[in-house]
Amino acid sequence: MAGLAAAVNIVTSNGAAGLAGCTVSAACSVTDEPPTLLVCINRSSANNEIIRKNGNLCVNVLSADQRDVAMQFATKGLSVSERLACAKWSVLETGAPVLDGAVCAIDCQIDSASEVGTHTVFYCGVAAVRYRAGCDGLIYFGRDFHRVGISAARLAEIRA
Repeated sequence: MAGLAAAVNIVTSNGAAGLAGCTVSAACSVTDEPPTLLVCINRSSANNEIIRKNGNLCVNVLSADQRDVAMQFATKGLSVSERLACAKWSVLETGAPVLDGAVCAIDCQIDSASEVGTHTVFYCGVAAVRYRAGCDGLIYFGRDFHRVGISAARLAEIRA
């Protein structure tokens, strides 16, 4: 899978089961109507059961400058509180933490889930979106992080 480039996301959740948060690269759009995402989370992760019980999640698409946040959330042995301490957060509709400075935050209610191999695939209806224009994204490819986007100079050139 190292040859499959993917956006780097922090998936968060909050509710009766508590807080959850983990780094996820397996998230994508399923359909525009109704707006639906899928998010894959390993069943061995404690986050999986919390997210399932809460019935909500937020996909926070990381900007190129948030590599350290991705690493913090991927570090085993850290509590969710320790993970969340590395950045500023707010909330949208569901109450799941929304990462300030993310390229995009897609706040969702979980509609259904399927078990596939080692992972749960959560199908999620979009409740709210926060988008921040003009920043580069972060992808994971070849076992490393990479910046993706259009430089300011290139953007000015395209607009001219």
